[in-house]
Amino acid sequence: MQHVHAFGNDALGDSDTVGLVERLRSGEVSAAELVEAAISRAEAVNPQLNGLAYRAFDRARETARQGAHGEDSRSPGFFRGVPTFIKDNVDVAGMPTMQGTDAWQPHPVAADGDFAKLYLATGLIALGKTQLSEFGFSASAEHPRIGAVRNPWNTDYSAGASSSGSAAFVATGVVPIAHANDGGGSIRIPAACNGLVGLKPSRGRLPLDKALRAMPVRIVFNGVVTRSVRDTAAFYADAERISRNTKLPPVGDVRKPGAKRLKVAVITESVSRPTSPEMRDLTLKTAALLEELGHYVEYLERPPVPGHFPDDFLLYWAFLATALVRGGRQMFGPSFDRSRLDSLTLGLDRYATRHLYRLPVAITRLATLRRHTARMYRDYDVALTPTLAHETPQIGHLDPTADYEQIIDRLMDWVSFTPLQNATGEPAISLPLAESAAGLPAGMMFTAPLGQDARLLELAYELEEAQPWPTIAGRA
Repeated sequence: MQHVHAFGNDALGDSDTVGLVERLRSGEVSAAELVEAAISRAEAVNPQLNGLAYRAFDRARETARQGAHGEDSRSPGFFRGVPTFIKDNVDVAGMPTMQGTDAWQPHPVAADGDFAKLYLATGLIALGKTQLSEFGFSASAEHPRIGAVRNPWNTDYSAGASSSGSAAFVATGVVPIAHANDGGGSIRIPAACNGLVGLKPSRGRLPLDKALRAMPVRIVFNGVVTRSVRDTAAFYADAERISRNTKLPPVGDVRKPGAKRLKVAVITESVSRPTSPEMRDLTLKTAALLEELGHYVEYLERPPVPGHFPDDFLLYWAFLATALVRGGRQMFGPSFDRSRLDSLTLGLDRYATRHLYRLPVAITRLATLRRHTARMYRDYDVALTPTLAHETPQIGHLDPTADYEQIIDRLMDWVSFTPLQNATGEPAISLPLAESAAGLPAGMMFTAPLGQDARLLELAYELEEAQPWPTIAGRA
């Protein structure tokens, strides 16, 4: 087993994001020192982890020297001066957006997308962009030419996907917070694999770039991965200060556990695929912890959704691949070469083409799926499931150059819990409350009704206090 981390006695130390903000405000460290330390850490671990998609180190140095986004001193942002990374599937002015592939020639985009505008308005300084699986379609980033993003807890294993580069860099201490987004679990999956906090917010909580807003069912959600609950809570508080969706209940500034004892539905089996005995047992242990804390636990056999949901979601997922494959030249320019796409992307395109006649019904059912989960939340405050149905796989298990049928079968086996909340729009958080027999982090996922993101953060605070999770530095 090979652990990789970058924690050390530099300006970053082992502080989380809120800790760095406090140290910046006291004058103990400067933004320039933090950025330089993060650059050094990135250069130290990236050869082993392969999480870096684009370097913007000199630009970050200049931003830190001038003061993080100092041109708008009236609204400096809570995180002013803290280094971060942005996942390489949202637009950032002056950086290319390559979506985890090398199927066209990179070129810098002209302007920040809607999410990057908000993200950088918090005062975070972007050091560049992080790697993902091709277009985010796979739950493991293992591109045949770009290479695999490896798990810092054991580099023989996957770092999860699609936000794998961001999660690997936060887990190793390169930065304390990084952008992630989630179209079928891609905040929660890498959080689970790397021992992090990963909240997929309610639909509409954070902005999407233009192309994602045009989707018939908006299954993609922006967010962050962090090492502490307070960092995630602080991000949502500042994001809400900058731009609040008034159609949702506010998150507010959540800083402690909630007092209310919750009624929790515990679900260990997904609607489609069996859960491994180990992940089932770890979920039951988490349920026992909830009972010890005074919450009321009841066990449900399966999620209250129709059996056709997995097929509907797969077809919609595949339809997105078809839009990218068939519209690649228009979207990405004349250098787009579909022969450079991986087997999963091309296989999804073929699947959608064969089953296109079923798409209107699938979209309609996905758009109305929340009727089913809303009935569950009449009786329960939150639900607990494992984040993933099986333990983190080794590199190669989800090889995107393998036969499509093999890849998709293995993906659906592993990722059978997280897509539900992408369809319903409900919030879900993965917390690193467990550990597999292989010594890797294992995530436990909590979900809540639409708009109740604060409830999940309050519960996360309580669980973090009751059962603190280790950092990789403590295990190396």
